[in-house]
Amino acid sequence: MTEQVKYAIQDDYPNDFSHCYGCGRLNEHGYHFRTGWVGEKTITIYTPKPEHTAIPGFVYGGLIASLIDCHGTGSASLALHRKNGHEPGNSKEAPRFVTASLNVDFMKPTPQDIPLKAIGTPEEVHPKKFRIHTEVYAGDTVCAIATVTAAVMPKTFIQQKDC
Repeated sequence: MTEQVKYAIQDDYPNDFSHCYGCGRLNEHGYHFRTGWVGEKTITIYTPKPEHTAIPGFVYGGLIASLIDCHGTGSASLALHRKNGHEPGNSKEAPRFVTASLNVDFMKPTPQDIPLKAIGTPEEVHPKKFRIHTEVYAGDTVCAIATVTAAVMPKTFIQQKDC
């Protein structure tokens, strides 16, 4: 049985901001990445599908970058949510982040048909900005290391609604 994230921050995102192709729970065609806590680290687990092939037997790097991207913004949201005294699943709407920068180093080819685990360490660099250091594992092998800088979603992203 594949390990799963029980309480994911994405479950607490407002509906208006839950359509991301990577982590949006309301995007029926998306990956549905889910990010949660394991102690002081964050984790996202995803098993690539056959269509995520780069060359036979190996995962397309764009999927790995997407996993890291959403893991980073989810981890930042987890960190700020916890700082504000909340945990995923406590019915409190979580803060939403956007990617300010993404730096990925691919260490080894990533084998197909193995669940990937993104493990992150959040670091606050500003009250509205977090840096997430991430390692992506296929089994015990580190396939990618990355740094995501995530910023609190600007209020300008909120769509104006007619009354």
